[in-house]
Amino acid sequence: VQLQASGGGLVQAGGSLRLSCAATGGTIGTYPIAWFRQVPGKEREFVAAISWSGGTIYYANSAKGRFTISRDNAVNTVYLQMNILKPEDAAVYYCAAGTSHSTLLSLRARSSPGSYFYWGQGTLVTVSS
Repeated sequence: VQLQASGGGLVQAGGSLRLSCAATGGTIGTYPIAWFRQVPGKEREFVAAISWSGGTIYYANSAKGRFTISRDNAVNTVYLQMNILKPEDAAVYYCAAGTSHSTLLSLRARSSPGSYFYWGQGTLVTVSS
């Protein structure tokens, strides 16, 4: 499975972006998917995760109330709608797929990059103040 993240760009603070994570080479319909972000010099940070069915969703505290993760298994794509963007949201955003529902069962597991097997290449989000 290959993941392709897209949708990043430059936006003013308070604006919105929708990121997409499209899968090729296989289906992600049975995989939990997460979004992470990373800025230079810092560790990759968990943003949100969604179960294979979309029925279970988790957000980092920084994303709650502003970001929405969703998925459309029919088109093998997961989305991250980001609203009310802040300068501190600027980062490279990555999508990642786990291979087991157990990836999401604990905060430690779902927020750890090592719990995910497939990774996209990242899409850059820049937020101007």
